[in-house]
Amino acid sequence: MIGLDAPRQAEASAAQAGDAAHGARFADAFRASETPMVMTDPGRADNPIVFANPAFCRVTGYEEHEVMGRNCRFLQGPDTDPAAVARVRQAVAQGEPVQVDILNYRKDGRPFWNAMTLTPVRDERGTLSTYFALLSDVTGTRQAELALMREKEVLARDIEARNRALQAALDQQTALLHEVDHRVKNNLQVISSLVLLKARRAQDAACREVLRSMADRIGALATVHRLLYTLDDVSRFELRDFAADFAIELEAGIDPERIALTVDVEAVAVPASMAAPLALLMHELATNAVRHAFPDGRHGRVALTARREGEHLVLEVWDDGIGLSDAPANPEAFGRDLVGMLVRQLRGSLVVEDLGPGTRAHVVLPLGPDSGPGR
Repeated sequence: MIGLDAPRQAEASAAQAGDAAHGARFADAFRASETPMVMTDPGRADNPIVFANPAFCRVTGYEEHEVMGRNCRFLQGPDTDPAAVARVRQAVAQGEPVQVDILNYRKDGRPFWNAMTLTPVRDERGTLSTYFALLSDVTGTRQAELALMREKEVLARDIEARNRALQAALDQQTALLHEVDHRVKNNLQVISSLVLLKARRAQDAACREVLRSMADRIGALATVHRLLYTLDDVSRFELRDFAADFAIELEAGIDPERIALTVDVEAVAVPASMAAPLALLMHELATNAVRHAFPDGRHGRVALTARREGEHLVLEVWDDGIGLSDAPANPEAFGRDLVGMLVRQLRGSLVVEDLGPGTRAHVVLPLGPDSGPGR
């Protein structure tokens, strides 16, 4: 039996010698590595360092004998993040690996950012035997990141300050525009009142009619500027609001028992530059229908509609009156010329149909890029 066991004993001794040689070579490799490394023993009290390679000593400034037997917490300092420390402690307590950037301190007190990877090592039985830590000095990277963050903060503050200045300038401009609209509205109302006063004193009936028509047109423009004065967004004009006010004024001058007025205008916010000519156009078409489509006390209906279709505004004024063929001749034709001029100014198209009886004016106007749904 002794003779049979001798070869096995020899093999075991050779294996042990080989393991020792391998272990020595691994230890030599760890010592020669330029990557800072330490190993700790969780089986001993306070999980002390049992191995530290020269690279670790160069980074931390400590000699090997100064770190052996100490817990790695001696590298912590006043500005070390407690949350990062807690992550490491939790991983050690649970025997799990962890990667963390933590602020450590060298022997001379200088801080450095340590990108640490901590790995638990278990034996063949699964028992935790040691912790192996790789360290990396990432101070330069973290300083660059912090510098970038500071630059971003400065830039953000600068942008915020510029935005405040721009908003203040915009608010001032808006206030000035509102003041202009308010004054224009007041002036137009004064002019309208003067024209109406002159109309009342005119002896000629045709002259009185012309003056009243001019006063109504001026009043429509005054309504535009009153609405612009009340809007927060001075770049856009709410068409439905104007149509509602205009309908009230128009109905006040007609007999509701004789002429029924219907207004159906979608909420469309058009560019403010279109406000005055568009309001005059709506006023002229609807007023002409009310005044001229139903002579001699004739009853009828007038409908004003406006809607958005794609990138265009479609405006229609319809009546069931006498129609164009039966309308009396108007040698001046100022209203018709004004409508044509306004449509051209707005770069639109106009089609007037004689429905026999009745008339329909169909206007298509391009909407600018700033137009959109209203409130």
